[in-house]
Amino acid sequence: MRAFLTKQSEEIDLATGTRVLNGRYQLGDLIGRGGMADVYRGTDLRLGRDVAVKVLRADLARDPQFLARFRREAQAVAGLNHVSIVAVYDSGEESQGDGQDGVRAPYIVMEMVNGHSLRDLLRQGPLSVDQAIEYTLGVLAALEYSHKAGIVHRDIKPGNVMVVGESGAVKVMDFGIARAVTDSSATMTQTQAVVGTAQYLSPEQALGEKVDARSDLYSAGCLLYELLTGKPPFQGDSPVSVAYQHVQGIASPPSKLNPDIDGALDSVVAKALRKRREDRFQDAAAFRRALRAARGGVAVHDVDADATAAHAALPAAAALATEALPAVAAEQPSAPATQTLSGVPDDGPLTLTHDQLRGLLPEIRNLPEVQQAQRKRRHRRGLMVTVWIFVLMILAGAGFGVYAWLTRPIPPEMVAVPSVTNLSSSEAMQKLYDAHLQPKSQFVADPTVPKGSAIKTDPPGGQSVQINSSVKLFVSNGPSSFQMPTDFVGQTEATVRDRLRDLGLSTIIKTTLSYSSTVPAGIVITTKPAPGQTVGVNDQVEIIVSNGRVEVPSLLGKTLDEATAALKDLGLQAVPNYVDSTTLPAGQVTAQSVAAKGSIEQGGTVTLTVTQKPTPTPTPTPSDTTTSPPPGNKNSQG
Repeated sequence: MRAFLTKQSEEIDLATGTRVLNGRYQLGDLIGRGGMADVYRGTDLRLGRDVAVKVLRADLARDPQFLARFRREAQAVAGLNHVSIVAVYDSGEESQGDGQDGVRAPYIVMEMVNGHSLRDLLRQGPLSVDQAIEYTLGVLAALEYSHKAGIVHRDIKPGNVMVVGESGAVKVMDFGIARAVTDSSATMTQTQAVVGTAQYLSPEQALGEKVDARSDLYSAGCLLYELLTGKPPFQGDSPVSVAYQHVQGIASPPSKLNPDIDGALDSVVAKALRKRREDRFQDAAAFRRALRAARGGVAVHDVDADATAAHAALPAAAALATEALPAVAAEQPSAPATQTLSGVPDDGPLTLTHDQLRGLLPEIRNLPEVQQAQRKRRHRRGLMVTVWIFVLMILAGAGFGVYAWLTRPIPPEMVAVPSVTNLSSSEAMQKLYDAHLQPKSQFVADPTVPKGSAIKTDPPGGQSVQINSSVKLFVSNGPSSFQMPTDFVGQTEATVRDRLRDLGLSTIIKTTLSYSSTVPAGIVITTKPAPGQTVGVNDQVEIIVSNGRVEVPSLLGKTLDEATAALKDLGLQAVPNYVDSTTLPAGQVTAQSVAAKGSIEQGGTVTLTVTQKPTPTPTPTPSDTTTSPPPGNKNSQG
């Protein structure tokens, strides 16, 4: 029996000297240390299973903000039961310290995950493109589940994603700053801090706006970018610099950093990192579908809103940040600075206080690239004024002809429709996308082009159309009908079935057994529709197969010759069995060994009962009564 030394709610196992929480969870080695909590390897003494126990540090347990954040994590994950989310089994509080100095530090009992975080795997070396996609799909599966449950994680990053052992399964953890989607206070401006991780902050998080599920998808896009390239999409010397890039910068395509990445993956990453959340994937399921399609080479076609936003982003960023300032100012003016949640310098949390947020706009305006953009805009404005003055002078002197020339419509940019005939549907669509066209597939029947291959486009290949025009892509659905071959008769049923499928028949193939005097058993007699007739690919075809037997007709009342001839035509033999009859004519069949409509094996014998006249009985004479001498006596007399 175990002996414990009780110290308020914390107990010491006298046999092992280890801490035991709530008389149930025995703490072992320290396996992780974050900015606000320590994680221990533990054992559930009641259930006998390994667990991980996360305990809030004693120096932070007195801070109401950290207590609320820690308890919020337990509440957020307790209701989530998904294979890609680290499960929370239990939570509670333990007393640390003595007397009045003692504090109650909460703890969370979680699933023990044996593996490595994505941050550790990235430190070990670059990941393959397939690994990056699989890990991201796992994270998106967890986000899809948590978002449906109304929980936004708000801190997706490599350090919060575990990869389990050899199975490679993904586990998302650390819901410490998670919020309910319906929480009206779920902005990143609680008290005076904006809590998150700089390299993975969504633009709305950096500007203190209310977050939603699409904010997590932006962070997942940053995570995918780093898994593909080995570095996050935006880097800088300070949190303000990184936040500015999330608000205004455009990340380089991942393919420029990793030659193994194709344009399809570039398009998925670009859509995930859109500045406006309306331009991103609207839910995790759509993100997962696009990522799976990109793995097969199908790109996400999306209007590039960032090219236009790059010129006007500074006023937009200023307006958003200005709107965020009153909300920040209304919160409590002081709170302890959030310490780093990880020992990795490039993976620490970003804390923007009220003063930092207020100072964000001047720092943005002082960045060299912003000043250079302002100089270019001023130069363009001055140049435009000069041009317009010159144009007005020309119009005044040259009259209506010059005016008409200046106001002529600018011809639209044209592009030639590429030829896609006989390409697969996915290759054809990709080729049209690459030509900056909008393909729309339409499946049609075609007897010459293989199923799933492109037939033609409308407009046809080679014709010039406006860029981004809609192009109809006709894809073969195979032939709509075919002609029944004439050589099916005499083949086996299996051979005929295989050939019908090869011809494109997609519906029911029915088999019917039938009598035949000449076709062997198991061989096709004919088909319905008959050979030579046209059959639709969705029609039913019946194969009539010989059962190796012959149906015997009714022979009663026929003469022996007629019955014999009828059986001979069926390949059967007749054997007569004569019986005397005084009432029926001689030579008439009165019975048959196989009943009418009955069957017999091919070449079989049918016994026919045939009438004959009775043989007359001879009248005896006197000489017939004389006894003839025995033959022996004759010999003896001779």
